[in-house]
Amino acid sequence: MAGHTHHLDAEAGNRRVFWAIAINTLLSVVQIVGGLVSGSLALIADAIHNLSDAMALVLAFLARKVAQRPADDTMTFGYGRAEVVAALINYTTLILLAFFLTYEAARRIFDPTEVEGWSVVIIAVFALLVDSATALLTYTLSKDSMNIRAAFLHNLADALGSVAVIVAGTVIILYDWRLIDPLITMLIAGYIFWQSASEVGRTIRILMLGSPPELDTRSVLASMRGVAGVEGVHHLHLWQMQEHEPALDAHVVIEEGMWGEADQVKGAVKNVLRHEFGLTHITLELECHVHACEAPRDVGHVAGAE
Repeated sequence: MAGHTHHLDAEAGNRRVFWAIAINTLLSVVQIVGGLVSGSLALIADAIHNLSDAMALVLAFLARKVAQRPADDTMTFGYGRAEVVAALINYTTLILLAFFLTYEAARRIFDPTEVEGWSVVIIAVFALLVDSATALLTYTLSKDSMNIRAAFLHNLADALGSVAVIVAGTVIILYDWRLIDPLITMLIAGYIFWQSASEVGRTIRILMLGSPPELDTRSVLASMRGVAGVEGVHHLHLWQMQEHEPALDAHVVIEEGMWGEADQVKGAVKNVLRHEFGLTHITLELECHVHACEAPRDVGHVAGAE
């Protein structure tokens, strides 16, 4: 599970990511210039989203390179969480951008400006083509890498944003309804906020050593306690070492008279955890019936307790 990012052809993958970044950056520059010339805030909003996606892709790519470094004396768990930190930075930035765009759109509603509809439509069509090309560049990589898959989904979202901008420009051309521009901007900002807010919780959960959301802690405890030879399980910790590597450590009490088979019991518990819950990083401390912890907690432990 932990090595999923290493299945990619690094050189070919790097070339695709480079071109995806280059195309997104070029598109953002064209959109910003076009937005300033035409007076379209919606076009500038979409440009900022595209630019933030390009920067997010750069950050995610660099973080992935750092994450591939092996564990050392300083970082004994390795550098895998560099990707999680990068994700938190990206989502936080997007949330702030969403608030900024909402503020600017609200200001435009009360103080509207002229918008050249044809310029908006032409540049947005160009943006739609570039977004589609970028999505194609990252589609294959997205199958094996969650980071790249997120960037791929962002490109699809950008394509939808470009469609929205095209609609706004068309409405201005046909009906001269200027209010559509800040309204479309609010829709884009709302989507950015919703997308980012729905993901940022997971990154914080990993950094806070929370249990993987797809695993039920009580079910894990019940399965461990159901193994033959196990009298009890306590001081359980369930967390994610990095995005795709759930980990567990716990104290396992061996039934009276079964200490001679403690290693077999431990192996059976690990097999259950691997097959039922997909856990691979497992640390178990075995306790005999006589010397088990007194009044232990099922989950976690009291500071200073053994």
